[in-house]
Amino acid sequence: MTLFTENEKSTAPLADRMRPRTLEEFYGQEHIVGPGRLLRRAIEADRLTSSIFYGPPGCGKTTLASIIAHQTDAAFVKMNAVTSGVGDVRDELRKAADRRALYGRATYLLLDECHRWSKAQSDSILPAMEEGLIRFIGSTTENPMISMTPAIVSRCRIFAFEALTQQDVEKAMLRACGDKERGLGNMNVDLDEDALHHISFIANGDVRTALNALELAALTTPTVNGRIHITLPIAEESIQKPIIRCDETLFYDMLSAFCKSLRGGDCDAALLWFSRLLYAGADPRMLARRIVAHASEDVGLANPAAMLQAVAAMQALEMIGMPEAKLPLTQAILAVCVSPKSNSVVMAIDQAMADAEQGGFGPVPAHLRDTSYKGNERLGVKTGTEYKYPHDYPGHWVEQQYLPDDKKNARYYVPSDQGAEAKLKPRKE
Repeated sequence: MTLFTENEKSTAPLADRMRPRTLEEFYGQEHIVGPGRLLRRAIEADRLTSSIFYGPPGCGKTTLASIIAHQTDAAFVKMNAVTSGVGDVRDELRKAADRRALYGRATYLLLDECHRWSKAQSDSILPAMEEGLIRFIGSTTENPMISMTPAIVSRCRIFAFEALTQQDVEKAMLRACGDKERGLGNMNVDLDEDALHHISFIANGDVRTALNALELAALTTPTVNGRIHITLPIAEESIQKPIIRCDETLFYDMLSAFCKSLRGGDCDAALLWFSRLLYAGADPRMLARRIVAHASEDVGLANPAAMLQAVAAMQALEMIGMPEAKLPLTQAILAVCVSPKSNSVVMAIDQAMADAEQGGFGPVPAHLRDTSYKGNERLGVKTGTEYKYPHDYPGHWVEQQYLPDDKKNARYYVPSDQGAEAKLKPRKE
């Protein structure tokens, strides 16, 4: 260690200085690193195989990899998928081969943002993983089953990290305030309880965000009588309002929650997911399309007015734009949620399309064929098979076969007993 490395450590952000060094200092993730858990046993025995750490930012993925680096006898190499290419990987693989041949040491390769690697980059380490030359640890905030190549995923054990609790974040903040070696212990920081709660709440499970805010508050607050007093107003200025980190996985998870809340008729949940999606930057036109779709898919003829509300909201969005269109969109969301539910529309078209896709269609019944052209009588339509005009009969309806012969007993639309649709059942039966 040199003077320069000491200076780098002292000027590093608080979150980096306070990074846990042992499993005992590690916060959260009890479900995977608690006493007796598989990952903890593998780390302690230095037998961790290739793995992927998947979870939200600031929950300890890189920190745990750093702990592994300190507790293992193996070499530890850290790379970033954004800045590392195939050539960099090959250089590290050659070094790993030399270590194993000369010293019998294994090599851990930590790859941050591993979902950013291309297929070519991923393929470059597959042979080394298979022969045990390296133990791969990938760190990612995106679902690896979607964002990473199957060849890598199939060779790794996936450990899903969870966002830390507010209590976990507060423990990390209090520890930083009292740590004289790496934290703010020498600054004599007095952190009010409501300031502590505010920062930990806004950090939303991200220790890095919380510690950065704490450090900013401490460094910008004047010292009075040898102490730094961090109050709630100071804490509010030191941390921004919560930001929804809307990566691709989270976006589709929230969209799925929105759609299922519409289907389930939960007004409050549907409005919350709608608001979060808008806040995260989702296109309101896409959300409007989903509302229209669910007005038909999940309500349908049980309340035809829901479709009118949804289409009107979409038109209002095009005409007046945001943010004013939030109101008609909200009205449409509520209309879909409070409506009686029926999926008879989607069931009917799905079954009809399934039959249509099977092929093998029989001829159109003779009395249903087009007769608007001159000379149609010459095609030999038999007496008794002529089309019956429904308006010539009482009630403007007459029993008549409209389905082709090979599907004459098919029944696609089955009215439910919900809302206005219940009135249609007698007519269909």
